[in-house]
Amino acid sequence: MEWRDQTITVELLTEEKMREKYDYLLFSAGGDISKEYAPIAKEAGNIVIDNSSYWRMHEEIPLVVPEVNGHILRDYKGIIANPNCSTIQMVMALAPLHRVYQMKRIVVSTYQAVSGSGNKAILELEKQNDDPNYPPSVYPKPIAANCLPHIDVFYENGFTKEELKMVNETQKIFNDETIQVNATAVRVPVFNGHSESVTVTFNSTPRLLEVRELLSSEAGITLLDDPAHLKYPTPLEIQGSDSTFVGRIRKDLFDPCTLSMWIVADNLRKGAATNAVQIIEKMEEMKH
Repeated sequence: MEWRDQTITVELLTEEKMREKYDYLLFSAGGDISKEYAPIAKEAGNIVIDNSSYWRMHEEIPLVVPEVNGHILRDYKGIIANPNCSTIQMVMALAPLHRVYQMKRIVVSTYQAVSGSGNKAILELEKQNDDPNYPPSVYPKPIAANCLPHIDVFYENGFTKEELKMVNETQKIFNDETIQVNATAVRVPVFNGHSESVTVTFNSTPRLLEVRELLSSEAGITLLDDPAHLKYPTPLEIQGSDSTFVGRIRKDLFDPCTLSMWIVADNLRKGAATNAVQIIEKMEEMKH
């Protein structure tokens, strides 16, 4: 396979291959493949970083955003789960604030790009942009000029699987099941880059100046928050970046312990591939 200026050899995935010794194995082929082959690689003494949702909520499997809880990987060998894209960017922005003010409740609405559904979804949006009558196949309704409050399956409680991922994964990453998370996940007609409107309530009162200082000094965070000069992050502007962008920070009008913010990240990079690579970098760093 040709990739940029390199020729890459692609081999058939087999149990025998998984029993060989590797520095790291990165899985991004869906939950069924991870379920079958990751344990074989683990038994052979390999470190597996899995981008599917299959292992995320297994109690013994670490769910890791390196800047937030990478310390739990010290001396660890086995399977490591990469969180959901929307979870990653949210916890990235909230982690430095949680350390100081202690989060109590999060209300989040997502604006998720079609690239999160794969290449077929990108093509579907392109087709519908050209022809409004082009029939949907990836999504249940047309995505062009539309918003769909429906990502993954609905559960009996009215929430979708995507929304409950954000609840459960956030609690696991912060190792705190008392944090209340209420999520609404929405697919929007954007090709790439997820956005989130987040309102968070803390146990203590955050000070805006300190909040901005905490975010601007945090590795992996880019603060873009100057509405008077129209400076705030948008998915179009941040594509290709490994950073998580934060803007529109403001105190709640009625509750001094609550503030709101706008969080944007490239879901294919920090929301997936970059985070997996950073897990490797974190583990290598902790060897020394």
